[in-house]
Amino acid sequence: MAQFREYWLCIFSLLLSQTEGITSCKLLGSFGMPNLSKKGDIMIGGIFPVFNKQEDLNLFFLNRFDLRAFRWTQMMMFAIDEINKDNSLLPNISLGYQIYDSCASPTNSLRAALTQLNGQKQEVSEAECYPRLSAVIVSYFSTCACLSNKIKYPTFFRTVPSDYHQAKALASLVKHFGWSWVGAIQSDNDYGRNGLQAFSEEVQKIGVCISFIGTILRTYPRSKILRVVETIKQSSTRVILAFVPEGDLYPLMKEIVIQNITGIQWIASEAWVTAARPSTPEIFQSFGGAVGFATRKMAIPNLRDVLLNIRPSCDPGTVFVNDFWETIVGCNPCVKPGTVSSIACKGDQTVEQSQHPFFNVTELRVTYNVHKAVYAIAHALHSLIFCEKGNRNDRTKQCPLCCTLGAADCTPCLGAYWSNDAKDRCVPKEIEFLSYQETMGMTLTALSLMGACLAFAVMLVFLYFRHTPIVKSNNSELSSLLLLSLLLCFLCPFLFIGQPTVPSCMLRHTAFGLTFALCISCVLGKTMVVVTAFRARLPNNNVARTFGPVQQRIIVCSCTAVQVLICFLWLTLKPPFPQQNFKLSNRKIVLECNSGSEVAFYAVLAYIGLLSGVCLMLAFLARKLPDNFNEAKFITFSMLVFCAVWITFIPAYVSSPGKYTVTVEIFAILSSTFGLLTCIFAPKCYIILIKPEKNTKKHVMGKLSTKHL
Repeated sequence: MAQFREYWLCIFSLLLSQTEGITSCKLLGSFGMPNLSKKGDIMIGGIFPVFNKQEDLNLFFLNRFDLRAFRWTQMMMFAIDEINKDNSLLPNISLGYQIYDSCASPTNSLRAALTQLNGQKQEVSEAECYPRLSAVIVSYFSTCACLSNKIKYPTFFRTVPSDYHQAKALASLVKHFGWSWVGAIQSDNDYGRNGLQAFSEEVQKIGVCISFIGTILRTYPRSKILRVVETIKQSSTRVILAFVPEGDLYPLMKEIVIQNITGIQWIASEAWVTAARPSTPEIFQSFGGAVGFATRKMAIPNLRDVLLNIRPSCDPGTVFVNDFWETIVGCNPCVKPGTVSSIACKGDQTVEQSQHPFFNVTELRVTYNVHKAVYAIAHALHSLIFCEKGNRNDRTKQCPLCCTLGAADCTPCLGAYWSNDAKDRCVPKEIEFLSYQETMGMTLTALSLMGACLAFAVMLVFLYFRHTPIVKSNNSELSSLLLLSLLLCFLCPFLFIGQPTVPSCMLRHTAFGLTFALCISCVLGKTMVVVTAFRARLPNNNVARTFGPVQQRIIVCSCTAVQVLICFLWLTLKPPFPQQNFKLSNRKIVLECNSGSEVAFYAVLAYIGLLSGVCLMLAFLARKLPDNFNEAKFITFSMLVFCAVWITFIPAYVSSPGKYTVTVEIFAILSSTFGLLTCIFAPKCYIILIKPEKNTKKHVMGKLSTKHL
């Protein structure tokens, strides 16, 4: 509790200075932690487990120097020096660093982080009260899946995959080898607990049982480690997963070797599967053959020269170097001769010809992650400083800033932009509309042209054979007007395909509504002619005498005029207009026509439905007239197809997103138009062109005279 009291006192002192308007900050205490530092315009922090606190067999705690972690510190310094020499990355801006040792301890990690934020000076000016660090590198080996929680850790970004993926891979490995009974060792921290929990969830799905779970930590007393060893000895399983960092596993490794426990197949997490210790002759007898998944490796040749040029010094500013020298060479340059704890250097020692694995830079894994982390920060700073400043006047034209996932401070992309996959740039959203260039657009265009050509061909046939009984009996004027309206219906889809504009949006539904109203009005007129002709044969019925060409034109014109009025009011009061729809998709902008007035749109459809309903009812009543060639039958079939198409259209239209709404509407237009053309005119054309012997007055008249048709 005393430690946490110190932390809060430091933080409280900073907050107090801001609220009381004090012109300087004063620390009430410091941790006095050694560090490697270099001043720069922008400072970057680094926290590495250079020393590991462990208990030895004599119940003493030792600080073991970790060569790998020391190489990570050198990698960070090397990368920053590279960036400072690169004129293309952060030009005229120097990066500095503050590197602290975490001692592989959560407590020390917290101390290091607070020290980096607050500094170690007892009193600083007001300008120095605020942290100068732009970023802290801790993600180079932080695989814990818990850190993916952006609510808890919004400013944490990975340079190594999450343990969630490793756990799935390890479970697949267990399944591959057919192991159904495994033991597990976890470290007593978030890395071990979360990693093993994810692994347990995955293996349960494939029917694998975990026989025991042992918990270890490098600072545990030997008694706890021995309890885990005893559990391993008593268990019947011969396969054990160790989701543990190398430092935490090492005390257990030593005990297993001491007690000569062999014959176990170890499954290793990435934290120790490539470590050097399991490959030593002492430990290999028990841990040889361990399998697991390693992080990606990379060669950084230029780093070797830097490592070979490390020289010992008694300067307090070169911390960790003397410990490195003592580990590699075996002597300490700052120890006087005769000292019992260390061997004094004679001055002629060198590492230039050393073959120690420390200097092998051809298969770097975690070190490479440190390199990536430093460069990721540098590129982010470069974009933040130069891209934003340089293009500030052109932001509306070109880089708005994108909102990076999990960032503490970000600028969301404007409505017409979307973040790229890396979440570091705003890119224009994809524009979507039904175009002539895409397959669907070309198909519908071809169908429209084919239908228009077919309607025009039928018109030519009727014009050429206008004096034959079939054409005369079917009312040439209404037939010609119906064919013209069908031709216009086939051309309507061209108003729907292509990028919406103000004229196309205004004409799209109004032209469709008018042509179909004219079409159904003509069909209605033909149907009434058939019905009145039959009624004229009944006694005392003079309806047919008063239902001539003039009355037919009146019906067509009056029925069409109602639709003209609806469309006129629509275009005058609340016309359709083009709009950009951002709601259907985060990555796309859908260009569409807003109907303006939903009431007017459905009124147009409802009126067409009313005309077709009346026409269907009349044609159905006249379907059994005793003519050899009864047109009412064909009209009935055509109206059934028409009504079925448009009844199906409404739910499909409402549920279709984006450009598919337009596609559904075009499909309904073409389907219903083809239905009318085929059902009404195909039988007539068949007789005219294929069976001319039936194109006689006798055959057409049949039992009843149809001279009024």
